[in-house]
Amino acid sequence: MTRTLAGVTSDWTATLPAKRMGAALLLRDGSDRILLVEPTYKPYWELPGGVVEAGESPRQAAAREITEELGLSVVPGRLLVVDWVPPRDGRTDGLMVVFDGGRCGDPVRLAENELRSWAWCDPGQAAQRLLPLLARRAAAALHAVRTGATVYLEDGREPAADIEGRGSDDA
Repeated sequence: MTRTLAGVTSDWTATLPAKRMGAALLLRDGSDRILLVEPTYKPYWELPGGVVEAGESPRQAAAREITEELGLSVVPGRLLVVDWVPPRDGRTDGLMVVFDGGRCGDPVRLAENELRSWAWCDPGQAAQRLLPLLARRAAAALHAVRTGATVYLEDGREPAADIEGRGSDDA
């Protein structure tokens, strides 16, 4: 048995629930358009990124995915968005994070086995191409870049002030 500094065995954590996790980058061009990608294995567009593998940090995953899918070497910047997505359509709940990818002027090299196409989109074009949940997440990421904030979302929306009916005055 391995012990931690707190005296709790590390085996205990194996019994805790696990969440799937994804990481994406918000990449912008000189006109403030954002880069969207169209995966070959999904019927919709999204921000570039992917699954956080076991033992990998979200930042590492975002950088790895951008290199694998687009041939770009980007060091993820600050965290822009954390979005908890509830279970649906045979998927478990998960945490999706978006990091600032900064400005990108480098040529994109598609991994054709993973991506069908890519496009620079202004906010209106992005909203048309993305699913509503993903459009809300991308808009929140743009807002975070402009304001210096980090945004917490639940299902792509800022959550209500109360949790399970408890107002802010409740302990």
